[in-house]
Amino acid sequence: MMTTVVAFEDAAGLAGTDLGWSEWLEVTQDRVNLFADATDDHQWIHVDPERAADGPFGGPIAHGFLSLSLTTLFWSELFDATGVTTRVNYGLDKVRFVSPVRVGAKVRMNAVIAEVTEVAGGLQFAVDQTIEIEGGTKPAVVARGLYRFYA
Repeated sequence: MMTTVVAFEDAAGLAGTDLGWSEWLEVTQDRVNLFADATDDHQWIHVDPERAADGPFGGPIAHGFLSLSLTTLFWSELFDATGVTTRVNYGLDKVRFVSPVRVGAKVRMNAVIAEVTEVAGGLQFAVDQTIEIEGGTKPAVVARGLYRFYA
């Protein structure tokens, strides 16, 4: 994995750039439990490994929104711009949870900068993001992330 780093003033021309793949990350039961505590979503399919073993996925799975939240980590691994004072998550478009992520699975993300537009004081990046599961046939998450960088 290699982080693409550009100067802020050169970032406007990056539409169409494939940033490659992030590092693999193992989704642990501890991470799932911490997310459950943070969101107050303690559904057994996520936090009860014994009961989940007999469930529809053969074991506990990560919350869809936990998988989605990893886009922020992976995006920061793949891209940065110098000369930026503030970076914010602006939103998401077209989010789909295609496949569940079982606890113990490894995931990583591919990112393609689809659009770069000027906003007051900065740039907005529309990034097509695909989180894949190691050994899986379908992605876990497909989404377009919107990020704003301000000079």
